Amino acid sequence: MHKSMTRLTTPKSEATRGRILAAGLRVFRERGFEQATMREIAAAAGMAVGAAYYYFDSKDALVMAFYEQAQEEMAPELDRILTRSRTLEQRLRGIIGLKLDYFAPNRALVGALSAHIDPVHPLSPFSAATTQIRERDIAFFARAVSESRVHLPPSILPYLPRLLWLYQMGLMLFWVYDRSPKQTLSALLFDKTLRMMLLVLKLARLPLLKPLYRPAGELLKAIYTEVR
Repeated sequence: MHKSMTRLTTPKSEATRGRILAAGLRVFRERGFEQATMREIAAAAGMAVGAAYYYFDSKDALVMAFYEQAQEEMAPELDRILTRSRTLEQRLRGIIGLKLDYFAPNRALVGALSAHIDPVHPLSPFSAATTQIRERDIAFFARAVSESRVHLPPSILPYLPRLLWLYQMGLMLFWVYDRSPKQTLSALLFDKTLRMMLLVLKLARLPLLKPLYRPAGELLKAIYTEVR
């Protein structure tokens, strides 16, 4: 855990922390994550570099705070999306659509951070350092599956929320590198792949596919046991 996350907080310290984070995101957007320095971020926040380090011990700590802030700010709307939707399609379109809209102002930064996809890097969405953030995000997909009453074999169903989370990550990776006007290709990819995936989920109920249930379940179990 970053030491910036262990400080005792007061309204004043939270305001200062928020100012540094906002300045950091602004500098990241202007200079790029790799080129930006803590000194530049401190200057943008109007404080000494030592004071900035008191709240965030590195650029990585700022990014982790960005991840956590994003999750906290989106959570109420994600809850509303899940509550008012009636189908899995509506829920998935709502969840992923909200993420794309939220991160749009920082698309370049998200793209730069995608270079750290290797799980050994603490900023990777697959790393041990981001486990809590990842699990909270997967929980929204678990709720979408549960409340939509998806019918799949018990050997496969428990893994569906994680597979949907991976689907989301794949879409976002395409989106950050999409150079089409207003990322229209990303919107097309989202729409078509979601329709295809929902069709596959419906077809998975067919008795004809029953021989595939066991090997598919064994494969998923092996993969996720290894990941952990």
